[in-house]
Amino acid sequence: MVRNGATISIVGAITIDNVSGLIETGRAKLDPGVREIDLRGLNEVDSSAIGLLLEWQRSAQARHGVCLRFTNLPENLRSLATLYDVLELIPAS
Repeated sequence: MVRNGATISIVGAITIDNVSGLIETGRAKLDPGVREIDLRGLNEVDSSAIGLLLEWQRSAQARHGVCLRFTNLPENLRSLATLYDVLELIPAS
């Protein structure tokens, strides 16, 4: 997880094996200046990634009044969000 200005880039995997650590790391990095999460560097996801994105969105909104935007959603993540009927809850571009 790397921050560059208002963007945090995620690289690697978001799976059940590492999601709890990413929840905490993300919360720590999500300050009021963060507006975008770039998912271009993801190479593996499972359904826990959906929960993580929703949690980060909830946390940013509750703590800072910020609506995060998720960019470069990998197709497999988009497919999972569509399958679970939550794609509209993940602001993406």
